[in-house]
Amino acid sequence: MGAAQPSGRRSLSALAVLIFCLWGLISLSCAARLSPSLQKLEVQKHLKRLNKEAVKSIKSPDGDIIDCVHISKQPAFDHPFLKDHKIQMRPNYHPEGLLEENKVSAEPKESLNPITQLWHTNGKCPEDTIPVRRTKKDDVLRASSIKRYGRKKQRTIPKPRSADPDLINESGHQHAIAYVEGDKYYGAKGTINVWEPKIQQPNEFSLSQLWILGGSFGEDLNSIEAGWQVSPDLYGDNNTRLFTYWTSDAYQATGCYNLLCSGFIQVNSQVAMGASISPVSAFRNSQYDISILVWKDPKEGHWWMQFGNDYVLGYWPSFLFSYLAESASMIEWGGEVVNSEPDGQHTSTQMGSGRFPEEGFGKASYFKNIQVVDSSNNLKAPKGIGTFTEQSNCYDVQTGNNGDWGHYFYYGGPGKNPNCQ
Repeated sequence: MGAAQPSGRRSLSALAVLIFCLWGLISLSCAARLSPSLQKLEVQKHLKRLNKEAVKSIKSPDGDIIDCVHISKQPAFDHPFLKDHKIQMRPNYHPEGLLEENKVSAEPKESLNPITQLWHTNGKCPEDTIPVRRTKKDDVLRASSIKRYGRKKQRTIPKPRSADPDLINESGHQHAIAYVEGDKYYGAKGTINVWEPKIQQPNEFSLSQLWILGGSFGEDLNSIEAGWQVSPDLYGDNNTRLFTYWTSDAYQATGCYNLLCSGFIQVNSQVAMGASISPVSAFRNSQYDISILVWKDPKEGHWWMQFGNDYVLGYWPSFLFSYLAESASMIEWGGEVVNSEPDGQHTSTQMGSGRFPEEGFGKASYFKNIQVVDSSNNLKAPKGIGTFTEQSNCYDVQTGNNGDWGHYFYYGGPGKNPNCQ
């Protein structure tokens, strides 16, 4: 055994590791390299940054704490470019054609059931505040590092046309999507069937979302994303939750989920990013869905998000992006899972309802009334819809079109099965 290091040398080496971590010069988890006391300090500092002072706090039945934070104190305003930003409380324009599409149609009655968030049962946030899901110490400790907490791994974007098996398996992410490209897009809409898919491993997730993409699929990809997800790693449970994501550099250093970094400015006091959605659909039983619209305000240029017909949630300021400061070049709708190949086999993590598309309504998960926003700020049916899935025997997608549901598709699957090993 070697001689014990003097305490001064130990503290110097700990400081050196901390500096390396802060500069991001090592790829291993910083948290793993720090001494327990330094790690605890870093976690506490991060929690203090994320969890702003609350006007009121609400305990949700699922164990979440929702903090009602004054709108001017929200995480977005930690961004240096937003220090003197004047909050825009509502968009200058909604897309044209929204009202017609939102009229109640003769679709199956089951999908007209109201949907809420679990925390609503125990209270609501006052005006001039926004609901923020409180980050707990365990949430941060589950991440690979403090720096990576609340961020997606790189190379997770579904890239149609690149069905190179090596590329597919490189990130461990699999998709079943519909997409359009080849035009300039200024927004997208979709109504997403809500389920609670089973997740095999805690480090895997299953989500259903829309992607608004700009730039190439290289280092400079811009993306705005919104939908629902089940992510034990991020939230510590298997609940289905509303989420958003953004990045301006292909998930490298910018962006995050929900309000876990500065960027998205929330103006709504009723809907919490990252909070559980209730109820969820059941097999051959009541069906529930959520409607999501993201569009670029023609006047200010910010990207706004609306949840359902009534809740304008907030906006991503245009300066966060390079390509999306102008327009999007591709829109995607669909599902994504992580396949970590436990025991060398395909994961049994479900996408959507866990059923294949051909099973149809009440069994398979769907997106309906998918639309894009054009340069005149009109909601339009997407032209030239393509589909993409890496392994259709694990997760698949089937499109359709009718009077009630407009352009729609069923998607998903069980993952591991006799045809998907």
